[in-house]
Amino acid sequence: MGKNPIVPFLLIMALGIGLIFFMSLYGLDQKDEIANEDTENTEVAADFDAASFSDAKCVSCHGGNLEGGGAPGLVGTALSKEELKDIMKNGTDGGMPGGLVPDADLEAMADYILSLE
Repeated sequence: MGKNPIVPFLLIMALGIGLIFFMSLYGLDQKDEIANEDTENTEVAADFDAASFSDAKCVSCHGGNLEGGGAPGLVGTALSKEELKDIMKNGTDGGMPGGLVPDADLEAMADYILSLE
């Protein structure tokens, strides 16, 4: 007669559940220590590169040269610096989402857009 195959399965399952339980308790004990490490090891962000940012975020809608695509062109725009910053921060009803550019970098991005020719 063969052995019952359910017994090893149940033992392995109980061991797995026990390990998950004890590992989660260990993680909860380390929570404050991990949070402190994260705040201590904050790195200074690199300088904002508006050209690289626009290549990553803007070209999909505004076109490869930012001359227009599904969204209006940015080259030679008639918008003022303040209008650009407002649009980048709050978005438009026409489909551009707000908040893509970090608030600290709105000025640099607006300067970059106004420098496009």
